[in-house]
Amino acid sequence: MKRALVTGGNSPIGTAICQELSSMGFHLIVHGHSHEAATHEVAKELAETGGSAEVVCCDLTDRKTAEHTMTKLLEQGPIQVIVHNAGIFDDAPMAGMTAQQWHRVIDVSLNGFFHVTQPLLLPMIRTRWGRIIAISSLSGMIGHRGQTNYSAAKSGLHGAARSLATEVASRGITVNVVAPGLIRSPSTENTFTEEQIESMVPMKRTGQPEEVASVVGYLASEKSGYLSGQIIGVNGAMA
Repeated sequence: MKRALVTGGNSPIGTAICQELSSMGFHLIVHGHSHEAATHEVAKELAETGGSAEVVCCDLTDRKTAEHTMTKLLEQGPIQVIVHNAGIFDDAPMAGMTAQQWHRVIDVSLNGFFHVTQPLLLPMIRTRWGRIIAISSLSGMIGHRGQTNYSAAKSGLHGAARSLATEVASRGITVNVVAPGLIRSPSTENTFTEEQIESMVPMKRTGQPEEVASVVGYLASEKSGYLSGQIIGVNGAMA
């Protein structure tokens, strides 16, 4: 059974991705950090529906801790699917943005991608099959006011994925980015009214987490073996 690691696996999108990959027969490693109980709940639900899952909790911004955690996971064999979904936002106009706001957001999304992927890469390469998928955002493609930190972090993932895709292409490994737009979550529900969503999104609605997960599922499958180095928007035609 191939193993799949999903960082930020307790978020709405992360949970949907875990469910999708579990339905495809992967053993899920559900990662969380500050919401450990919610992370365990995701793994429990996967097991109750016939899936195979475990939990790992660590701070991805701490290089030594993340590297130690990944090394421990490798004791059970290589991880052949990595979905880096972990990310935070801390919005402010740049003129009023603190250094902590800048670094925190970039640390989780961009540095976290390195801290997770780099230790797992050589074992994956030796199997000559792998799927690396970074979850970005529409903000990384077009930018939004008050999100210079978030946009920088997510667009940085785009460049990292495109470059890494060329490095591992001959080893049967693909690297892609999925960039969601407005997806249903407590955050979007608390931030936007239905009228605002209808005016912003050509499809007149938020996307469902499952709609993002289905794209991730395809990218993690055998069928996507010739698709690499791409940024795929799931945004209701916003871009």
